[in-house]
Amino acid sequence: MPMAADQIEALIRAGIPDATVQMTDLAGDGDHWAARVVAESFRGASRVERTRRVYQALGTRMGGELHALQLTTAIPE
Repeated sequence: MPMAADQIEALIRAGIPDATVQMTDLAGDGDHWAARVVAESFRGASRVERTRRVYQALGTRMGGELHALQLTTAIPE
């Protein structure tokens, strides 16, 4: 069963408490998502490290329940 946007968002926020998360359903099927994650705590971290932090927040769901996630990370402007 695919993960709902609010579940994905909650997991990311639990792992990165200062994150603002914007979810977009890419295919209209509730199974292919894009997430834009903005967090001050990303400041000074490389793109790879930011991505790792989001994947850590998602845990074992990445590649299982959640198999299609387009990810963009940023720091607040």
